Amino acid sequence: MASEIELVDVQAGYGRAAPVLRGLTVEVPAGTIVCLVGPNGAGKSTVLKVASGLLAPRSGAIRVGGVDVTGQGPQRMLASGVAHVLQGHSVFAEMTVAENVLLGAYTIRDKARVAARTEFVRDLFPVVADRWTTLAGLLSGGQQKQVEFARSLMVDPKVVLLDEPSMGLDPKATTTVFEQVVRMRDAGTAVLLVEQNARRALETADIGCVLDLGRVHISGPAAQLLADPALADLYLGGRPAEPHR
Repeated sequence: MASEIELVDVQAGYGRAAPVLRGLTVEVPAGTIVCLVGPNGAGKSTVLKVASGLLAPRSGAIRVGGVDVTGQGPQRMLASGVAHVLQGHSVFAEMTVAENVLLGAYTIRDKARVAARTEFVRDLFPVVADRWTTLAGLLSGGQQKQVEFARSLMVDPKVVLLDEPSMGLDPKATTTVFEQVVRMRDAGTAVLLVEQNARRALETADIGCVLDLGRVHISGPAAQLLADPALADLYLGGRPAEPHR
């Protein structure tokens, strides 16, 4: 299966400090959700910054759709097909949902293409269509996150990078957000997901990668990682509780 994005033997860090990523290799095949889990400081968010061009790697390679894009900045990475939904909320509260979503298409000059993508995201995220003319600041946290997802898809990216999409959300909103991540995947967009709620992320993902000390410690089918008791004890907060009988 072809990969939408690959990070190969990447070293990266900040300033003169020791590298955060130390020979990391991750790939996101087409039509999959890949989630990165691991302890704080493992380098999960740094992977997304390198993948989106916010942080240039010190060494290694980045390929999108098989094309080497190493060292390109955020604008070039977006044009190459990589969209990044940052941690926290990034909607403009005093603008409508429509205005927020259409900001994602500011680089597209073809009005017909913008109209087609608008119809696509309105169909994919019903709450976006239902609240189209509402000020984004009046939406709940989970609804705002769906607006951010819709905005990221306006450029028809090959892969979307999601950094902690459930942060600050209640359990019901978290469930809805992860359902929408699956809808994005099913609609043809690959997803690279970083999430502190490791067990919930692995339940959603196709492939899991456990990061530790700046490298991929283990990777494989997400369901297989969830079922590994040693991994559960080390990285997932222990084994899930047995249901009451």
